[in-house]
Amino acid sequence: MTTTTEISDKIATEQNLTKAQAKATVESVFKQVTDAARSGAETSIPGFGKFKVKDTPAREGRNPSTGATIKIAASRKLTFAPAKAVKDALNG
Repeated sequence: MTTTTEISDKIATEQNLTKAQAKATVESVFKQVTDAARSGAETSIPGFGKFKVKDTPAREGRNPSTGATIKIAASRKLTFAPAKAVKDALNG
């Protein structure tokens, strides 16, 4: 697993920044993606992929331990679709 701190440290080294500057930049990128998702907007990062908000309707489900029918509330999810370059890197 890679953490925000590890990503920040790599960026700091590669871009000759302080660790604090790199971490602030990484956190700012994540905040912008989150803010866009909160408003329902798609975030497209060419060469990396797209973050989209998907609405999931309310539905009925079952409690696995009791078998009782329960209602599952509608929700919004953030999905990610990798760009072709990322797919190729993973499979090539």
